[in-house]
Amino acid sequence: MTIPRMTVITLGVTDLAKSTQFYQAIFGLRPNSNYQGISFFELPGTWLTLYPIARLAEDISPQLSATRGAFSGITLAYNARSKDEVVAVFEQVEAAGAAIIKAPQDTFWGGFSGYFSDLDGYHWEVVWGPMFDSAPDGSLRFKA
Repeated sequence: MTIPRMTVITLGVTDLAKSTQFYQAIFGLRPNSNYQGISFFELPGTWLTLYPIARLAEDISPQLSATRGAFSGITLAYNARSKDEVVAVFEQVEAAGAAIIKAPQDTFWGGFSGYFSDLDGYHWEVVWGPMFDSAPDGSLRFKA
């Protein structure tokens, strides 16, 4: 048995209501909040789930600390379809309360990229690259 795809990314958050409001603003959609204490953003391909960080750590192991460092070694990313879309996304996330870590700029590999962090310090890259394309359903693929 193999794992053929990623279905859910769960972020441990300190304030579920504020984080839900933040992601609602940047995704432009309402979460499924039918289950108390958790928010599901049903994105195409992979859902993003928000769950209180202390409860998430406890669910994994009672011995696991919910303390996070400044950088976890993981980034989340959105591949935009153009440089202009990268800039537009940064305007939207900044208005929603994101911290701009690295403003969008040309990259050494020929792309255009920047980083922001959400309310809990999770780092997101918004990037456009000339080698990428989007399938009709919006999923990422390499250009043929």
